Amino acid sequence: MPRYLSLVRIEENTIDMASADPGFEERMGALFEEITKAGVMLDTAGLKPTADSTRISWQDGKLSYTDGPFTETKEVVGGYAMMQCKDMAEAIEWGKRFLEVHPPQWTVGLEIREVEEMPGS
Repeated sequence: MPRYLSLVRIEENTIDMASADPGFEERMGALFEEITKAGVMLDTAGLKPTADSTRISWQDGKLSYTDGPFTETKEVVGGYAMMQCKDMAEAIEWGKRFLEVHPPQWTVGLEIREVEEMPGS
């Protein structure tokens, strides 16, 4: 069964847990319990802020390093989920349900990509 990586995209400076409604964490917990029991969720986590990050680039045969925060970047990856679904439609359905749990005043997006399996794996 194919695996899908869901990248949670946020505008880092606009998401504040204090602005979440009181039922947000309960709704998210219930969804995570459901998706785990369904055998879909393989792994998930939020990511620390970009202020705690480093970007490494390779160009013209040289490495360069940039420490966060990355103020020139509007949207960043704030978390991920690795899911095992029968097809892209199922992955999108779980993604839709994940987004609908969030407070309406937040801007959150997902990029869902099928994992290209290596031969022999």
